[in-house]
Amino acid sequence: MSTTRETVLILDFGSQYTQLIARRVREQRVYSEIHPYTLALDKIRAMAPRAIILSGGPSSCYEPGAPTVSPELFALGVPVLGICYGLQLTMKLLGGVVVPAQDREYGRATVRVTRASGLLDGFKVGEDLGVWMSHGDRVEALAPGFEVVADTPSSPFTAVVDRARSIHGVQFHPEVAHTPRGNEIISNFLFKIAGCKPDWTMVSFVDEAVAAIRAKVGDSGKVLCALSGGVDSSVVAALVHKAIGDRLTCVFVDNGLLRGGEREQVDQIFKQHFKVDLRVVDAEARFLASSAASPSRRPSASASGASSSRCSTRPRTAWAAASTSWPRARCTPTSSRACRTRGPRPPSRRTTTSAACPRPGSSA
Repeated sequence: MSTTRETVLILDFGSQYTQLIARRVREQRVYSEIHPYTLALDKIRAMAPRAIILSGGPSSCYEPGAPTVSPELFALGVPVLGICYGLQLTMKLLGGVVVPAQDREYGRATVRVTRASGLLDGFKVGEDLGVWMSHGDRVEALAPGFEVVADTPSSPFTAVVDRARSIHGVQFHPEVAHTPRGNEIISNFLFKIAGCKPDWTMVSFVDEAVAAIRAKVGDSGKVLCALSGGVDSSVVAALVHKAIGDRLTCVFVDNGLLRGGEREQVDQIFKQHFKVDLRVVDAEARFLASSAASPSRRPSASASGASSSRCSTRPRTAWAAASTSWPRARCTPTSSRACRTRGPRPPSRRTTTSAACPRPGSSA
């Protein structure tokens, strides 16, 4: 979506809290977008984000094949905040040392403020802060240019900063409710460090999304949307319908394994309430046959995807509305042939908007 608004880019390394980071940013009336950590550097430059946040993640940054980014990311001149794994990866890429922690910190912890500025502006030196930790690794040595702003007995580099490059990092999770003053820390990063303006609202986002859909589809284009009844596809369907009305066709596939009353609920909401052109496909027999014939260890998932794709490609339309596990929607040209709607996958499917606890010993 083309826009001139300020954007905070969140690169996701698989944390179950990534969606919550975006939510906390938006609660402060700043627009944020989540993208996979594999987002190309040239695309990041093109986005011109006001700030970048590196999420946590379940990996250890020193493991072979661990998720990473280009070190050039830190030379873009954009304020960066690394959270948990994001901090550890920052240190590793810029010349610091990360090692397995002797005492893994998981759960509530107390952090001591050593410098009341930057992320901790408005706090007091020597003040103890309740935070939420979830990590099995720790920073052993800081990268050149960094200094400590908060510590714990088992994690001496709990919060750090490179003032010259405006790179910041915290080992704890300021985005969760278990860090009571986490919103103050995020606010400091957004407004006092990155200079963001609190002028974004969800209403403005809906208006922009609707306008962008209309511009892309045109005055006569039609859109096909595969509707699962979940949050992602339902939001996409609602936005597209608001934009182009009865030129949207939604297809809902009943594979025989839905929750009780789910088919009727989707029909009630979209067909009867929103007046959407909804086609319900009864594919139970087809799905079960595909499932029985599938050699996969997860036959339900593979057969469901294949069957749903075949069922959703019958109506002839000019565009396909796609929703993915990432919080974005796109309209892409298509035909009566199968439409590939699968976007890049996150490194972990455990991403959620809740503050559920990760498994002990992992970073989040």
